[in-house]
Amino acid sequence: MAAMESKDRSGRDHAGVSAQDQMFVESWKRVRPELSRRARRLADGQLDRAEDLLSATAMKAMLFMRRSPELMTDPDGFLFVVLRHVFLDNIRRQRRERGVFDDNVEAEDDRMAASSAAVLSQSQRIELQEQLESVVSAVRRLSRDQKQLFGMRFVEELPYPTIARRLNINQALARKRVQLLRARLRRSGGGASP
Repeated sequence: MAAMESKDRSGRDHAGVSAQDQMFVESWKRVRPELSRRARRLADGQLDRAEDLLSATAMKAMLFMRRSPELMTDPDGFLFVVLRHVFLDNIRRQRRERGVFDDNVEAEDDRMAASSAAVLSQSQRIELQEQLESVVSAVRRLSRDQKQLFGMRFVEELPYPTIARRLNINQALARKRVQLLRARLRRSGGGASP
């Protein structure tokens, strides 16, 4: 009769999908249309760049949800936060690359260069994974209150007035607690900070 249960001992359901993956899949299905529209807007209507943004968003969000499901209070909103971060990372990378290359040399197609910048190399993936593991490990060692603060500020990206209101403290104290949390994460995470 144990085979008839909906979940096995590893936390996977009968289809072999873990609870964290199921949370990602359900959230992705709910927000995919709006997420796609936002990605197209960020990519100036270029479908290939928008798809690259969505792919990187899916990868990063699923990795984080697998490692830290206890921090997920709003998985739908989290996907939009990750999309924005992926977009900003691409912009930063493009700026760094422009500083390395000679601006006098014409590229064949700027769009092709921009879309290829959205694809992560193997070393970038490994570096990203190591950074995520370091942050997740540091967050796991936080107290319950600190984890709650981490979730509000860095996962939900709530503004300080909202955090202060939720914690029933003044805004200056909320800022100080986040500052102390950042310092603690830097110390325990080997310099990686949210």
